[in-house]
Formats: sequence, structure tokens, C-alpha cells
Amino acid sequence: MMKNITADFPILRTKAHNHRLIYLDSAATAQKPQVVIDTVNDLHATCNANIHRGIHYLAEQTTLRYEKARERVCDFINGGDACQIVFTSGATASINLVASSFGEKFIGCGDNVIISQAEHHSNIVPWQMIAERKGAQIRVLPFTDEGRIEVEKLDGLIDEHTKMVAITQASNVLGTMPDIGQITEIVHNRGVPVLVDGCQGIVHAPTDVRALDVDFYCFSGHKLYAPTGIGVLYGKQKWLEQMPPYMGGGDMVETVSLTKGTTYAGLPLKFEAGTANFTGAIALSRAIEYVKELGEDAHNYTAKLNNAFAQMLQERIEGVRIYGVQPHKTPLTSFTIEGTHPMDIAMIVDKLGVAIRSGTHCAQPVMTHYGVTSMCRASFAPYNTEQDVEEAIAAIERAAKMLR
Repeated sequence: MMKNITADFPILRTKAHNHRLIYLDSAATAQKPQVVIDTVNDLHATCNANIHRGIHYLAEQTTLRYEKARERVCDFINGGDACQIVFTSGATASINLVASSFGEKFIGCGDNVIISQAEHHSNIVPWQMIAERKGAQIRVLPFTDEGRIEVEKLDGLIDEHTKMVAITQASNVLGTMPDIGQITEIVHNRGVPVLVDGCQGIVHAPTDVRALDVDFYCFSGHKLYAPTGIGVLYGKQKWLEQMPPYMGGGDMVETVSLTKGTTYAGLPLKFEAGTANFTGAIALSRAIEYVKELGEDAHNYTAKLNNAFAQMLQERIEGVRIYGVQPHKTPLTSFTIEGTHPMDIAMIVDKLGVAIRSGTHCAQPVMTHYGVTSMCRASFAPYNTEQDVEEAIAAIERAAKMLR
């Protein structure tokens, strides 16, 4: 049974408009447990020095902890060799790195990249940008009204000019999760690599990148109880070694000469130009420890909360529509209420202390599919409670009555 962990998260003691804070926007960013906050504070107070440069005590200690964090991330996703783990500023930066670097090397005029209709903008726009630069094409794998990505259509989209398939592990709007193992099998049979946006998936289920056989895997620390500004790119060594650096600067070079040019560092430093967010990486390592301590009970618990929320929403509020009804999904519910605007619902419940998301959720093609301009979204984390669900439903019910 999942224990109550709200006390681990000091921000949940905050009052919102003189109401108890009910935070249901963890799919946007998760709150931070005290152990992560303490890690950040301790680093600033006792172990703050630039990594990979100095030989003094602080520099060596910080470098050691940074590289230990890389090993812990690698172990968390079963990435094999830690040289395949690149620290970035977030999943957006990770995807842009691959789109730009892989694209410069392997994508040319007349080629194509396949993405799904359910992608976050961060897994759409970078591919559009490289396609425009190279004269390539974007092909789109659709999803059904139930939120299921139509994987059976994937093979028909791939041809000899397909250079990449980029797919979400879980939709940030619908919560639905395609079978990544099935996708990689189909795509690899055609000799094409696969990139997976794991931002929403890694939070709610164990991820084994080698078992899934993905070529690239990206996620952000702030969804996983770590600070903002830290992200991860896992890439198979065979691809990372062939890809040119994404940015130039310190720490990604082996030699620099004004007359003979520059040679680059080996993996993963080739892709980590400049001063790294070593504080964020080490804090992410501590957040991963915390997630592992919670165990599988956390995933089952948040699924139970989300199911209760969705059921009560349908039973108590007339005219509600829930989007993404696949049985295997992350613990979030996106919905609209007939006769109301999602932003109005979100603004009213905020005054009652309930934080939900409204808008396009950085996924406008999903909105277009359903013929809406925005949705409300409630997303759950292990620090939420049954009381949160009940009070949130009461607030939404009140808001709907006020707006009709």
C-alpha cells in the first residue's frame, strides 16, 4: 500500500488564494521533495566548483558526483555504457540536438522523417526545422479518437528515404501509450532508427531502453521531481559517434588551434559544450533515488487516483467529454465541459486552490484532431491524495454551474 508522502513536499503546505493547495499539474512540472531541495542547497553550500577543469578539491568532488549522476541515470534506464548518456537542459534540448546533429549528417533533400499526430511541439518543430533546411518531408502517423496511435499504418509510411521515426512514449494530452517495442521492431526491420520522447512515460513506468531497443531516448528532470534545466539524451553509441557536435565551446574539445583547427572530445563530452548544469544533474540523481524508493506502488496509486477522478467527473458533471480512453495510459485526464471554456474552468478552480492546466498543452495537432482550441487537464503524482480528487471534482462542478 502506498504511504502518504505529502509531507515530503514542502510546497504542498502553501496556501493558494487562502485555500489548501491541490496541485494537479504534475504533467507540466512535478513538485520537488525535500531531499532534492536539500541536495541542491548542499551543493551550493559545500560542493560548488566547475567540473572537468580544476584539480583542486571542490572541482574533483563535484566532477565525481556529476559522473556518478551519469552512471545512476544510465542504470535507471538500463542504458549500458554511461558514455551514451548526454546531459542537456531538458528533453526539448535533447530532441533539438538529435534533429540538428543527426539531421546534418544523415538527412538530405528528398528524405523524410515520421512523427505521430500526438506529439508535443518539442518533437514536431525541431524535425520541421531540419526538414526545411534540408529539403526533406515530414510524414505523420495518425491516432484514433480513442487516442490510440495507429501503429499498423507505420510500415506503409516508411520507404527507402525515411531517416528517422520520432514518437512519444506517452501523450502529454491524452496519456495514451503506444507499444514502443512494437514500433522499434517495425522500424528497425526497415533499417530506420527510432527516437522516443520519454518525458511523460518515464515518470509513470520503468523504462529499459535496451529492452525497447530505441536508438535515442529523451526526458526532462523536472517531470521526475528534479529541478528545471536538466535533461537527458540517451543515444546508441554507434549513432552518437557518427554525429557531429551540436554546439561548440569548452569541455567538448580535445585540442583547439587557430591554425590547425579543432579536434573533439570523446563521448559523451562531445555533446556537452560549456559549463554543465552539474547541480541539476546531481539533483536528478537524488530524485531518481527517491523514485526508486517509492517503487511500483506509486504507479498503481496514481493510476487509481486518476481513474477515480475520471469516473467522478463523468458521474457528477453534465456535458463532460474526456479525451484519450485507452486502458493503458498515464495518470492524467484531459477534458472539456459543454457550454464552458477550459480557461474559465481553470481560472475559477484556481481561486478555490486547485491547480489544473488549460490550453493547447503544446500539442496543437491534438486539439485540431478533436476540433477544439483547448482542454483542461488534471495530472496526478504520488503526493496527491483521495481528498485532492474529491475537492478538485467539487471545485470543477462548482465552476461548471457558475458558467452555465
